[in-house]
Amino acid sequence: MSSPVVLITGALTGIGRATALAFAHEGARAVISGRREEEGNKLLAEIRKLGAEEVMRSLVDKTVERFGRLDVAVNNAGTEGVPGPVTEQTAESYAATFDTNVLGTLLSMKHELRVILAQGSGSIVNVSSTYGHTGAAGACIYAASVQLRALRSRQPLKWQVPACVSM
Repeated sequence: MSSPVVLITGALTGIGRATALAFAHEGARAVISGRREEEGNKLLAEIRKLGAEEVMRSLVDKTVERFGRLDVAVNNAGTEGVPGPVTEQTAESYAATFDTNVLGTLLSMKHELRVILAQGSGSIVNVSSTYGHTGAAGACIYAASVQLRALRSRQPLKWQVPACVSM
């Protein structure tokens, strides 16, 4: 493959940034997305108006429209939510964390798979956190959300095309 097209969510910092740079260094065409608090709040308002699924569908469709295919998707977007004891958490903080870390990953996979299955090849990598295995004080909501992400990730998921894997 001469120049793969890679979609990376959560690509502005940390693992996502390193992943984007690694693919770019290998000559891949990367479509990246990420969040900053102010921009994230504006995007959150927009997402609530459009619906998270429509945003993900649009991101994948624009990737394919621009590059003609999607070879690799790295789902790295996530949020730590509101740190603190579970006794101080609200339904809103719980929902926001799970909407991003669990539902966001599933919706990403839904639309990435739509393209990957149609083209007959591609890979999906879901990035999680060690908190899903170890937990941490003041991070129970986050740890629970990444545990669900990690449960899907412990064993490769295989579809009828090669190399759709969560890890």
